[in-house]
Amino acid sequence: MLTADEFYTNEQRKLQKQHDSEALANVVVQAIVRDEIEEPNILFIESRDFFFLSTVSGEGEPTVSYKGGPVGLVKVLNSKALVFPSYDGNGMFKSMGNVVAASKVGLLFIDLVTPNRIRVQGNATISADDPEMKNYPGANMIVRVDVTSCFQNCARYIHKHERVSTSPYVPDAKGEQPYPSWKRIDLVQDSLPSIDKGKAEGEGGTITFDDYVGKLMDGES
Repeated sequence: MLTADEFYTNEQRKLQKQHDSEALANVVVQAIVRDEIEEPNILFIESRDFFFLSTVSGEGEPTVSYKGGPVGLVKVLNSKALVFPSYDGNGMFKSMGNVVAASKVGLLFIDLVTPNRIRVQGNATISADDPEMKNYPGANMIVRVDVTSCFQNCARYIHKHERVSTSPYVPDAKGEQPYPSWKRIDLVQDSLPSIDKGKAEGEGGTITFDDYVGKLMDGES
């Protein structure tokens, strides 16, 4: 079990003292923060089909990314380790590059209906040869996270949302998915990876950036 002094930074401690919340912060750590994922939280995490991933670059620049997929997108291997896939994106590899550079990650799992949320922090690595690749058709690599802390967060500021549908772009059992509209934008055709070049014509032809923005506004992507 983590102690409060292990969990909080000096800067966080200073603010706690300023706002007379140091005693409360100590109790919160004792009550909910663990250095492993306990059984109820395992079930919650593996029932999600999306989460938010925070990473930091080697220069300390943070970013947050939405990660979506099938239910069970994240698999808890044991109380101290979990894995999740990296799927085809826009080619920037912001999050994955940050994992290579700094390894520190934060994962936020949210149930927007109940509502409920769980936060996990840890150290991550990536691999395209991970044995878990076989369990994630369409993945280009697997992220493994060694868990350093896990805790349930107060849900009072979570606005309730109703789920409409699953994204059609989640890879199917064969790893196949529809061709995304942004890969049809005329400006990117010469810059696409070789595996994607020439596919736009078979998907209705190229479109302008303004056409793409229109599709986004209409709920297409």
